[in-house]
This record gives sequence, structure tokens and C-alpha cells, in this order.
Amino acid sequence: MISKLNDDAIAKRIQAMTDRVSAIKRDDLYFYNQSISELRGGARVLVNGREMGMYASYSYLGLVGHPRINAAAKAAIDQFGTGTHGVRTLAGSLTIHRELEETIAKFKGAESAVTYTSGYVTNLTVVSTLVGRGDYVISDKLNHASIVDGCLMSGAKFLRFNHNDMEALENRLAQVPTGASKLVISDAVFSMDGDIIDFPRMVTLCRKYNAWLMVDEAHSVGVLGKSGRGIEEHFGLENTIDIKMGTLSKTIPSVGGYIAGKQDLIEFLRHTSRAYIFSAALPPAQAAAAKVAFEVIQDEPWRVEKLRANSNLFIRGLKERGFDTMLTKTAIVPVLCGEDEAAFAITREAQHEGIFVLPVVSPAVPPGLSRLRATVTAAHEPNEIEHAMDVIWKAGKQIGILS
Repeated sequence: MISKLNDDAIAKRIQAMTDRVSAIKRDDLYFYNQSISELRGGARVLVNGREMGMYASYSYLGLVGHPRINAAAKAAIDQFGTGTHGVRTLAGSLTIHRELEETIAKFKGAESAVTYTSGYVTNLTVVSTLVGRGDYVISDKLNHASIVDGCLMSGAKFLRFNHNDMEALENRLAQVPTGASKLVISDAVFSMDGDIIDFPRMVTLCRKYNAWLMVDEAHSVGVLGKSGRGIEEHFGLENTIDIKMGTLSKTIPSVGGYIAGKQDLIEFLRHTSRAYIFSAALPPAQAAAAKVAFEVIQDEPWRVEKLRANSNLFIRGLKERGFDTMLTKTAIVPVLCGEDEAAFAITREAQHEGIFVLPVVSPAVPPGLSRLRATVTAAHEPNEIEHAMDVIWKAGKQIGILS
């Protein structure tokens, strides 16, 4: 069909991407969609028959494969089966869903919480439910795609401000007509750069302009704060976020997303957000795994401390070796490479040496700012991190990123 419609715009888009992927594969530079066949303990995995050190994981606290979490998932299957009886509003709610939501609310210091089947869906449905025509939604320019899509779908007036620029945010807030509802949205930790939003200033501005504040904590729960509770704990500003969003698929080794907040907000979302009303409930094993994961974070505080130490070691070591890691202060460490081809090439050399890193290229990041989006976790040991940095340094020298 595509070949018959060679003048069709859809066909051209498909063909352009197909051609790009084929060219990258021909040059042994394609590293996406690789299947991991086995966990090998710690931060090691089996990929294509080779054991490799994992430096691209979202499992920041190293909880994937935790025996206590695995046991909870298995027990939930024995009790409830592998699925539910439908959507949450009708026959799909299980006791484990309620227990998970109560656990999340307590962990986040909120009155209540509601869960959805993915983090992406959570942002999409919540933003488009809370604001609409006549309202204003104001978003950091580097926010996650799910936030952007939720803003666009809402029908509200969509305003963006320069990344982490609080003067620009205030200018946007000042543009909103008197009496109009305002929702400010930001990531807590940005998924491509690893930097942290200027949260104290953002809170001050939202209060000054009477705006609602929603923060996506996908990459900050388990990462920020003394006990891993996120950005409010990190800055000592408890109960300052109106809509506390997070995922169950990063630090929490399951699947899904959540919103925590005031009881009336959560009740509103249960009865109005389409993704809750019209989407099947979380599978019981995943709900049980997520619940126990929050408990493990509290019971094993050493994981948060070790992650922070490992992150500092990784950032400092890469800088000392001559790499630009931008403004990251977290476990997400961008290793700037420049052009897309350089990012692909350094990935190839690193993976050939048993270090599983992945490239991020345009259009996911601006042209000329391609990078390795490397991560460390609490499962890494310092000597493993030193070895990984040496491998990346050698690759950088070999392909000319470093002089």
C-alpha cells in the first residue's frame, strides 16, 4: 500500500523513518529495542547472549528483581489471578488497588491517591480533565511528551516558558487574564538532562498568582530527598504541590502511574478522568509489586544513600575525564556527544566492551546535542562505575569526542 501511495504524506513519513533506521543498522549503529533475556544480579544483565553492565536503567534504587517484591507479585497472582474483571469503576477494583493507593498517599504525605495504567496515560488524562477551554496551562519547554500531549488535548490555552527560567514563568503567569484558572506543570527531574526544577521559586510564583501546581516526579521519587520521597522533601517544602504525579515503572519496578493530593481532587479524578473510567485496572501482580516497592524504600534507606553516592561518583568522574554532563545533579547523566553519528558510534564502542548505554539523538533532543543518556543505580558498585567510565572515556577518545 505504501509503495502505491508514494505521493502520500503518510507514506513519505513512514519511508523516511524506515530509510533512516535501515542506514543506521547497516553501519552497526542501531542499539534500540534490544531484548534483555536475563537479570544476572546487581546491575548486570544478559543481552544477545552477552553479560553486560547496565547503565541505561530507570530502576534507580536497584529494585528490579528484589525478592520481596517478586514474592508479593506471585502471591497476588495466586489470590486474584493474572487480570481483573474490568475497569475500576465497575468490577475491576481489587483490595490490592486500594492498599496500593493508601500506601502511595502515605508515602507522598497526601490525603488520597489514584492509580492509572501508565505514567504517560496519567499525565494525558489528568491534564485534559482538570483544564479546558477558557483555562490556561503553563509548561516548562523541556517537560515530558506526555505532559505536552495532555496540554494539547485539554483545549486550554497552552503557554510554555524557557527551561527552568522562573522569570519567564512569571511573565507567562502575568499574561493570564484576571479570573482565569491557571495550572503550572513541570517535571521535577528532567529525563534527558538530569537537572532539577527551581522548585522553591516555582512554588512562590504559583502562590503569588493563585495558580495550581502539578509536578511530575517520574524521575525524582527514590532519587530526591533524604528518604527518597521526592522534590518536596529535597527542598524541605512539604505539601506545596497540589497535584503530585508519579510513575510506577521507574524507581518502582512495576507499571502504571498515580496522582496524590487532596481527597476532593482524587474523588473528582475517579469520576471524571477518562483513563480511569474507560481503561482496564492495573493487573494485581503489578499493583502488589508497586505497593511492596514503596515499603522496601522505607525499610532499606541505604539504597537512597548509595544512589546519591554513586551518582556523585559518576558525574564527577565523567567530568574529570573531559566529558560535558550539562547541569545534572541526579542519577540521569547526559554525556554530550554532539552530532547523532558520534552518539551512535560511542554507544557501539561501549557496548562492544560490555557497557550497556544508549544514545539519545534528534528529534528527541535538539540537533547538535546528541548524547548518551547514562544512568547509575544503587545496584552498582564503585569499581563497576569506574570501569564503565574508563570504557566510555576510551570510546570518546577513539571516535574523537575527546582530544
